Amino acid sequence: MTTAPAKINLALLVGPRRPDGKHDVATVLERVGLVDTVVVERGEAGTGVVVCGFPDDSIVRAALEALVETAGVEASFSATIAKRIPVAAGLGGGSSDAAAALRQGNALLPRPLEAAALHGIAARIGADVPFFLHAGPQLGTGDGSTLKPLALPRDYHVVLWIPDGSAKESTAAVYAAFDARGDARAFPTKRDELLEAIARITVATDLAALPANELVTSPLATEVERLGAFRADVSGAGPALYGLFEDADAAARAAETLRSGGRVWVTRPLDAS
Repeated sequence: MTTAPAKINLALLVGPRRPDGKHDVATVLERVGLVDTVVVERGEAGTGVVVCGFPDDSIVRAALEALVETAGVEASFSATIAKRIPVAAGLGGGSSDAAAALRQGNALLPRPLEAAALHGIAARIGADVPFFLHAGPQLGTGDGSTLKPLALPRDYHVVLWIPDGSAKESTAAVYAAFDARGDARAFPTKRDELLEAIARITVATDLAALPANELVTSPLATEVERLGAFRADVSGAGPALYGLFEDADAAARAAETLRSGGRVWVTRPLDAS
């Protein structure tokens, strides 16, 4: 069994659409302690990939099928997913599940693939998937799958909030709305400013200086800040918001207040990959 943690985007800048149809991004990714669990076992010969426990899955199945194809072997897998991370919330649950399945499935192969090959499969499955194959916070560039480790402070508490009535638009619709706003022209300058802001971080509260999510915004972030967060923003394409708190008691009080208006979790950054 492997835990598959959620992620938050501590910063997310978006550039122009690329020839491959994707967008350049610059994002700071951190995993947090809201987790799914994924169990991958050898399946009965000839059955292919069977996924249980989460009927809406497609990405875990795709990841394991791509693993078998890349390895050039005949292998069958049975994957069981126990979901706790909300679906389509901007928290990367599906990508994390896929990465967990890739690691386990690879370990079951007669000749496991090297890390670089596994990263390549992950990048084809989804831009966030490679992040979950690596430990610690990462700077994601390119389409988000080119990663660089970051040494960031992690001594803070995280409140995750999905407000009642909120729903995520399709990823295509979210990026189309961004393109319509014409906000990508300053991307190179903003990316350089992000790198400079990262270099100045020494304590957790310095994370407040990172640029806000450019893809999706929410006026409710100010409500989380009003409750004591030193930084609050939308994660990924939303609708989940996060607030970062120095103090566990302050985070708990904020969560109690927010709970009347949505689903809430209190957690912390995770050290493990």
